[in-house]
Formats: sequence, C-alpha cells, structure tokens
Amino acid sequence: MTIAEPVGHDEIDALVVRLRLGTDASELHGSLCGYIAGGGSLRGTSVLAALQLDGEVTDVAPNDIALLDRLARQCESELADPELGFEPLLPEDDRPLAERAEATVEWCRGFLGGFGLAGTSAHANLSDEAQEVLRDLGVIAASSFDFDNQEEDEDALIEVHEFVRIGAMLLHAECAAHDSSSGTVH
Repeated sequence: MTIAEPVGHDEIDALVVRLRLGTDASELHGSLCGYIAGGGSLRGTSVLAALQLDGEVTDVAPNDIALLDRLARQCESELADPELGFEPLLPEDDRPLAERAEATVEWCRGFLGGFGLAGTSAHANLSDEAQEVLRDLGVIAASSFDFDNQEEDEDALIEVHEFVRIGAMLLHAECAAHDSSSGTVH
C-alpha cells in the first residue's frame, strides 16, 4: 500500500484558484477541519457540498475532486492522530510573518464556519474548556495584527499556532466522544 504524499498549502491554493472558490487555502482547510472536528460526515456528499462552497467552475475535474477527497482523509486522520500530529494548513515558515498571521486568522474563520456547519448535537454538550476554545478561536478569527518586533511577533504567532492546533484536536476529540456515547455513527 502506498501512502499518499500529504496535501500541501500550495496544492490547495492552486485548487482554490482553479475552481474560483472565493476563499483561500487556509480558510478552506480550516472549514474542512472544523466540519470534521464538529462531527460532520462527508459520507455520501462532496467536500464542496458539505462546506457549502460554490465556485465559479461548474464542472469540477475528477482530479480536483480526488484532491479534495484526499485532503478530507488527511484531515480526518490528522485530527484523530493519537500522536497529536495535526497541523493547520498554513503557508510555509519562510513566507512573510504578515502573510502567515493573516492565514492563521483565515484558518480560524474557516474552522468556526465549518464547525457550525457540522451542526451535531454534540455542540450542546461541550465542556467549559471546549467552549472557551471556541470563544478564543473567535477572538483570533476577528483579529488584525500590528507588527512591531519581528522576534516577539514570530514567537507570538508560534504560540497562537500551537493553541489553534491543540484546540482543534480537543474539539474533535470531544465531539467524537459525544457522538460515540450517543450511538451516532459517521
């Protein structure tokens, strides 16, 4: 069995441009992760339909559908990774700080939107910690940044990134636990 190469930010960015989705790669990944973390199921529906994304391209090529499906499997696998290997799909570290910060904001916006689209009953039973994570993701999603000290700003972005990474996994684990205890199968 061959393990597929992980889908990268640049691949998704090119897909977004091809399909003219009106979003960016980080927001698309955030939306998909939020949807999955919130208990949304992709069985029987396409990624674009589940996330309610309509691009200007009406006839999506099979290779683009395959890429989205591969991204969905990657998200599912990484969010459930017992080794905590999940990473938000953001521009590489060699990209400008402002670009990476804005992508983090976009990822959080997408995550919250996708989480809401999942609409499972698990959301009503979230722990106080999980509800606080959602509130904090909302604060990040509404943020704009001023950059004064490159080193301090880089350190701050690393901390925000780590919070987002762990928060997404916590929300996924909690919603999955609620779904399995309620007998819901996805």
